[in-house]
Amino acid sequence: MAGAAGRSETLADLGEWELIRRLGAFAPPGQLADDAAVLEADDRRPQALSSAPLDPGRAETGPHACLSSAGALVINTDVLVEGIHFSDATTSAADVGWRAAAANLSDLAAMGCSEVVGITVGLVAPGSTPWSWVEGVYRGLSEALAADGGVLLGGDCSGGGQRILAVTALGRLSQEGGPIRRADGRPGDLLVCTGPHGLSRLGLALLQAGHTSGDPAQAATGEAAAAAEGGLTNVKPALVQRAIRAHQRPVPRFDAVRALIASRPAGNPWRAGGCDSSDGLAAAVRAIAATSGCAARLERQRLPLDTAMASLPRAEAWCLGGGEDFELVLALEPIWAQALVPALPGATVIGRLSEGHPGDLGWSDGSPWLGASSGSGGFQHFG
Repeated sequence: MAGAAGRSETLADLGEWELIRRLGAFAPPGQLADDAAVLEADDRRPQALSSAPLDPGRAETGPHACLSSAGALVINTDVLVEGIHFSDATTSAADVGWRAAAANLSDLAAMGCSEVVGITVGLVAPGSTPWSWVEGVYRGLSEALAADGGVLLGGDCSGGGQRILAVTALGRLSQEGGPIRRADGRPGDLLVCTGPHGLSRLGLALLQAGHTSGDPAQAATGEAAAAAEGGLTNVKPALVQRAIRAHQRPVPRFDAVRALIASRPAGNPWRAGGCDSSDGLAAAVRAIAATSGCAARLERQRLPLDTAMASLPRAEAWCLGGGEDFELVLALEPIWAQALVPALPGATVIGRLSEGHPGDLGWSDGSPWLGASSGSGGFQHFG
């Protein structure tokens, strides 16, 4: 629908109440009509509260507040800022919405949730923002929720100088499992990664270089940028499509949580260390090791690289530090890790935790760890 003089409607044209009314179409009937959402209590819900460890290197994620036993409610918040987490140059409005939901749902999976309750969304945007952009964002949010379950529970909106999305997600731990915590790793645990890393960073580089599909001809105007990123004009079309999809439509790994629960050896107590790898694989391993009071050693030959991108000049650096792959990295007793890997296609053992300085990373063969100089340090806020 057009606004004054046939131009596209903006948020200033709509006003707050009409905006909220329209956003209500993306939630169950009446869900946005009150000041807050009411979650019906159930008799599985225990009373005690505890706090899961918070990674100090990930400022955009609030504390994962969770109740103390299986079946408990888990709550997480992420903030996405235009120019840092998304831009019109690489991300459509619907993809912004999908990624905003997926980032939060991935944190629920990383905590061991098997059920998504829903999300709330805080939207800040300039008054000149087209309604069509907001509608696209909420369509993407709805598509992500439809894939993993849960509903839009509520939220808020405000004018501001740039576009910001603050998403809070609520999920529930499985009765058959338990929480996954960064502090629950132990020396001798194997480190299991649930899927390939580096694809999202490759997808971002391709989008910045002008690729919009698997057709290399569409990247003609981006050849200089592609060359600067390491000769990406020669990437095969199938890998282009896979990498762009990984960047624009990441998939939270609730399937990995289900496989983790199903593969737990009989008689083993629940103890699963881990987190997601949204800030990069090396950053995830370091967070688990540091919080668990361990060092970590990775096997260079077992890095989780998509085989088609392994020959790219920056493949290893992007695998370790590219970020936004949204896989899970788990620290498990060897007997459990060896049961999980064959039960979860794409999962692999990439190293182990060991005695040593908390958070120290190294290679299993003793070769030097290049750290930040290799571009593998992971995403840093305020840096």
